[in-house]
Amino acid sequence: MRTIHAAPLLRLTLDDEPRPDHAVLVSGDRVEAVAPLAEMTEAYPGVRVRRWAGTLGPVLVHEGPLPPAPTPRERVHALFRRGAAAVLAAHVVEPGLRAAAARNDVAVLDAVRPPALAPGGRADLAVFAGSGSCLATVVAGRLVHRRA
Repeated sequence: MRTIHAAPLLRLTLDDEPRPDHAVLVSGDRVEAVAPLAEMTEAYPGVRVRRWAGTLGPVLVHEGPLPPAPTPRERVHALFRRGAAAVLAAHVVEPGLRAAAARNDVAVLDAVRPPALAPGGRADLAVFAGSGSCLATVVAGRLVHRRA
């Protein structure tokens, strides 16, 4: 199923200049296109549009130990609440934690790589408020966190 994710501002990388009124077309677990929202809705009529307040961009890479929580699943979901969907392998060595990361499509990296949104790339997106708090996280095309 295709979904257009749109926000007042969009960044292709974390240090990219924000682009006003842009959107990302997600198909399955991949980014299909990035373009101005008006062009996107014209090119893909009838596709569901999720409009987010804030700045849409790539998810974060969490570089330290996962946040403490009672279960491995809750530790992974704590990442999503922060807008992260990638971790360093050195911090997910426990079998239960590694399994929870795999079940939730968290990218386990050997080294930090700069996250980016690009056509053909995995659909890992996050929306951040002006305060820096995470409003929503999409991992491999699935909405896994939305702040109420």
